[in-house]
Amino acid sequence: MYICFLKKTYFLRYFIELSYLGKNYHGWQIQPDVVSVQEIVNNTLSKLLNKSILTVSAGRTDAGVHAKQMFVHIDSPKELLLKDTVYKLNAILPNDIVIHKIFKVKEDAHTRFDATSRSYEYKIYLGRNPFLLDTTWQIFQQKLDVLKMNKAAKILLNYTNYQCFSKSKTDVKTYHCSIKNAVWKQNGEILTFYITADRFLRNMVRAIVGTLVDIGKEKKSIDDFIRIIESKDRCRAGTSAPAQGLSLTAVDYPNTIKYAGK
Repeated sequence: MYICFLKKTYFLRYFIELSYLGKNYHGWQIQPDVVSVQEIVNNTLSKLLNKSILTVSAGRTDAGVHAKQMFVHIDSPKELLLKDTVYKLNAILPNDIVIHKIFKVKEDAHTRFDATSRSYEYKIYLGRNPFLLDTTWQIFQQKLDVLKMNKAAKILLNYTNYQCFSKSKTDVKTYHCSIKNAVWKQNGEILTFYITADRFLRNMVRAIVGTLVDIGKEKKSIDDFIRIIESKDRCRAGTSAPAQGLSLTAVDYPNTIKYAGK
């Protein structure tokens, strides 16, 4: 009689905080025949740690979208020297991807499922500025009624189903999200839309921004906005705003995910 003992594989789980400019990448997620941020980060980690490393992210951004704060988690078979690893990663990575911090978490902590909220900013430049082409949607010779745009944005908080702002043919179990904040703020020529929710659907923020800009241009009314949300029909909402104006700015987690060992 033979008894087989399976050896348990131990690992240490780490969260990595990073940011990136999305201009040169076809989004966060690895895809065939195009360069993604995840591919670059995975390859750099694998090279440094001398082991195949697969990152799991808090979410994914579309082609051309930026992230001021993104989190991924990895499993390492050995203890990492945190500051040294950050330094070495940044020495290898291209200049448009930066690692800010690495910290140890509980072995079941998950960057996607444990996130309690996510925040995005969308920036519009009211005019023309060649130095902001990669990070703003430039609208000129057209006036926007920001007061109406804010009135419509506030209405978003009265609903939970945002199917009308979701990319078509996307594989999701629910179109329900809890939006906690949605507001436009203007500082000179920069008009910024701030939005925070527990989760976001694919293309959701850009579809909301495009629809709100239609209201600002008086192409749609506040009543139209309500009817669009209640219709759950993507075809009735506005065209998605250009990718370059959008940035993921914050992902929040409970303190309980952090490693509690010595």
